Amino acid sequence: MSKYRNAPFPSNTLPSGIPYIIGNEAAERFSFYGMRAILVVFMTQYLLGENGELAVMSEDDAKGWYHYFLSAVYFTPLLGAILADGILGKFRTIILLSIVYVIGHFVLALDETHWGLAVGLGLIALGAGGIKPCVTSHVGDQFGHSNQHLLSTTYGWFYFAINLGAFISFLLTPWLLKHYGASVAFSVPGILMLIATIVFWAGRNKFAHIPPQGRGFIKDVFSKTGLATIGKLAVVYAFVAVFWALFDQTGSSWVLQSQQMDRMVFGYELLPSQIQSANPLLIMILIPLFAFFIYPAINKIFPLTAMRKIGIGLALTALSFIIITWIQSQIDSGQTPHISWQLLAYIIITAGEVMVSITCLEFSYTQAPRSMKSFVMALFFMSAAIGNLFTGTVNFFIQNPDGTSKLEGADYFIFFTLIMLVTTLLFTLYARFYKEKTYIQHEMINNEKLT
Repeated sequence: MSKYRNAPFPSNTLPSGIPYIIGNEAAERFSFYGMRAILVVFMTQYLLGENGELAVMSEDDAKGWYHYFLSAVYFTPLLGAILADGILGKFRTIILLSIVYVIGHFVLALDETHWGLAVGLGLIALGAGGIKPCVTSHVGDQFGHSNQHLLSTTYGWFYFAINLGAFISFLLTPWLLKHYGASVAFSVPGILMLIATIVFWAGRNKFAHIPPQGRGFIKDVFSKTGLATIGKLAVVYAFVAVFWALFDQTGSSWVLQSQQMDRMVFGYELLPSQIQSANPLLIMILIPLFAFFIYPAINKIFPLTAMRKIGIGLALTALSFIIITWIQSQIDSGQTPHISWQLLAYIIITAGEVMVSITCLEFSYTQAPRSMKSFVMALFFMSAAIGNLFTGTVNFFIQNPDGTSKLEGADYFIFFTLIMLVTTLLFTLYARFYKEKTYIQHEMINNEKLT
């Protein structure tokens, strides 16, 4: 018998394990986004060959590698979910794969060649992706019907922690790369991931540990309810995949675009990789702004359901790419637009992220049957995998044998903008027919789990 409790206590306050999960998430996201912030720059400027000489990639190749890596990060949640819901439980799965994650960071730090890049990114994809659905659904597992009303706020703070870690790492890691080289720049995220693992382990006696369901998990997945849930959500996630195809370009095509812009701000020249820090900073500003002002104001006009939030977020994403397209057209004509224009696009796409990504976290948890929480969360993360797989494939496909591109300059961004506009329209039509059904974990009464 497990020494841990297997259900949340009835309470109208925040569960005691939440601070450990949020602390873990802040450190883990520092590690992931710090590594990710310098990845394209590392591949195009610092990558070594087997003989120790520079053997850098072209920009299109680097963008392709970058988006294929992100695609792998968001495919491996399926493996983590199966381990968590069916075999090991969420806690043990998170600890095991976090160790793999730490090793991946240090492989990148110790070997700056193509081999080290491939192995390091592979281990990070397995670790970072594998724990994602487990940690996110573990948040929801701490809540029962008594404090269910705090779930939405908690996911907001959870996302805040993600972006606090990301903001610091986006500023610090590019600076470390420039001044101390790739080994130090990749080592620091590895140390933060080790700290994240220790913080999560320290909260083990505070958590509700929902036990794995074994064969019951497979039975529930293929039941009428399970298949119906997966079918409905799969359509939603197909639309959301297009959002990720555009959003994650803030780490690739937007970084490369910023290299051709005037980046002087208050007498300081921002590094191209540092521009990404605008996103997590804006998230930390926009989360309370949306929660306390924007959402209540919209609700006075019409009921703001989860599906309506996602639809508005998709539209904002298209608008941000319209601005990016205009910026690129200015660059194509020989001008040097100021980075403030890209920052405007960041404000708009970050507002879209608040309405799409945060909403989908809570929505995925509440819509999933109790035995399938990590599995359904993994399906949501697979939408990011599919989106990045699409973007990576586009970047490899558009390369001509002579080194030119089939989608030069602004044409590249026009292509993605049109796709996003069509997606928004089709999602709006689908959302009118979607019917929600909520599932929350049972609580413990007198040290026994209610059924």
